[in-house]
Amino acid sequence: MPDGPLIVQSDKTVLLEVDHPQAEEARRAIASFAELERAPEHVHTYRVTPLGLWNARAAGHDAEQVVDALIRFSRYPVPNALLVDVAETMARYGRLRLEKDGDRLTLVTTDKPVLEEILRHKKIQPLVGDRLDEHTVIVHNSDRGAIKQQLIKVGWPAEDLAGYVDGEAHAIGLEQDGWSLRPYQQQAVDGFWHGGSGVVVLPCGAGKTLVGAGAMAQASATTLILVTNTVSARQWRDELLRRTTLTEEEIGEYSGARKEIRPVTIATYQVLTHKRKGVHPHLELLDARDWGLIVYDEVHLLPAPIFRMTADLQARRRLGLTATLVREDGRESDVFSLIGPKRYDAPWKDIEAQGYIAPADCVEVRVTLSESDRMAYATTEPEERYRFASSATVKDPVVEQLVERHRGEPTLVIGQYLDQLETLANRLDADLITGETTVAVRQKLFQQFRDGEISTLVVSKVANFSIDLPEASVAIQVSGTFGSRQEEAQRLGRVLRPKGDGRTAHFYTVVARDTVDADFAAHRQRFLAEQGYAYRIVDADDLPTHA
Repeated sequence: MPDGPLIVQSDKTVLLEVDHPQAEEARRAIASFAELERAPEHVHTYRVTPLGLWNARAAGHDAEQVVDALIRFSRYPVPNALLVDVAETMARYGRLRLEKDGDRLTLVTTDKPVLEEILRHKKIQPLVGDRLDEHTVIVHNSDRGAIKQQLIKVGWPAEDLAGYVDGEAHAIGLEQDGWSLRPYQQQAVDGFWHGGSGVVVLPCGAGKTLVGAGAMAQASATTLILVTNTVSARQWRDELLRRTTLTEEEIGEYSGARKEIRPVTIATYQVLTHKRKGVHPHLELLDARDWGLIVYDEVHLLPAPIFRMTADLQARRRLGLTATLVREDGRESDVFSLIGPKRYDAPWKDIEAQGYIAPADCVEVRVTLSESDRMAYATTEPEERYRFASSATVKDPVVEQLVERHRGEPTLVIGQYLDQLETLANRLDADLITGETTVAVRQKLFQQFRDGEISTLVVSKVANFSIDLPEASVAIQVSGTFGSRQEEAQRLGRVLRPKGDGRTAHFYTVVARDTVDADFAAHRQRFLAEQGYAYRIVDADDLPTHA
């Protein structure tokens, strides 16, 4: 009996013994098909899901490789029923294929009963046309995305081999003057291009923008880049000007402030999803040019209208970029069917080991509410308790102490509630950035922070996404969006850019014990554990005064 690090169970959970000498090798072997669910100190729990297996299949892995990984590292015999189920689930992917037949889009099967079965589904019937033969049915060209969505819901994911239009050609090269794509960035570009559409998962700070630039250079076509906010749009623009042959005249911004359509156009999700009299007036941007590539930044945040419009863009190459495929709304299958399967995924700790992101020290600092606050908390309405606990004033002196402890180091204090942040900004004599701060002021403050003119910034959740602050080395989180793991990913990512002097990043979360604040913090921290980061819990009274 091999003494492997895995215990594979018939309910499709896989337990990984973290301290086993083969744990890291086993984790890598199962990462392509198993999703991490829980990650306490010694035993991590993964789950084998259909979507995970189909992602693996789309990435070129077959059932034999999955079965081999489970058997090779398992301590006990793997339940035969699970192995059969893995093989049968993976065999479902590709039995239906979308193909081009001249100008027509067709759904082709290698298994006639499967086609018969799916054609009887009420939501699929309106999406198909004439039956060409017993293996083939016509699909309306405009329903390429919609039928993929419906097929994955009924358990028969289609392999999309219908190809892509090249779009309008536009020369884009990488200006590799003293730099080049890192090996994993090049692998991500190659993996995406080979598949034609899909998602690249990379840690914050690992250079997702450069993967986008690499894909644009490969496409050499007009490109539409969709981003979370205007600051992010300007950062993409600056990075493209620095890293590619594109000039300022070739890059347009389509946001609340500007409406420029150029060969490379960077648009915000907000402007595209803006509604006027029940319609989205800016969605025509998608048809404004013959785009050769569409890039979705922070694909885990795609709003529902963007999903709907993406269903109509299936003939265009689509690249999704994200640090985590976790969606709080559970729409991972829509990302799979409409943007494309996962084409590349680099574990955070692997990138850290290569020296491309900073090592991180993650600490939860627990504070105790005063007796009067505990009584007030107990009598607060349930829906208001989180706000009460997470913005408790007992946190303020602890934040001051942490900032003092790291005096001189670039520090971000991040929170959810504006009154709490205003109080902290006053106490720390620091600048505050919120959703109300103008883009010009935000950019100025971020630049002063990058240049070292100011060392502490207090920021609301506007700083969660796509903000490039390479030298930030300390993040202090005082309140968050309930139990959002994707938010934890973004906030940790703010301090993971590699430091010039190789120093460690520090990520603190200040939490009120015996409240829902602590419960939600535990849920968010699952993300840290999933990525291999251990976090320590210390009492505020035990904090050392110096780093």
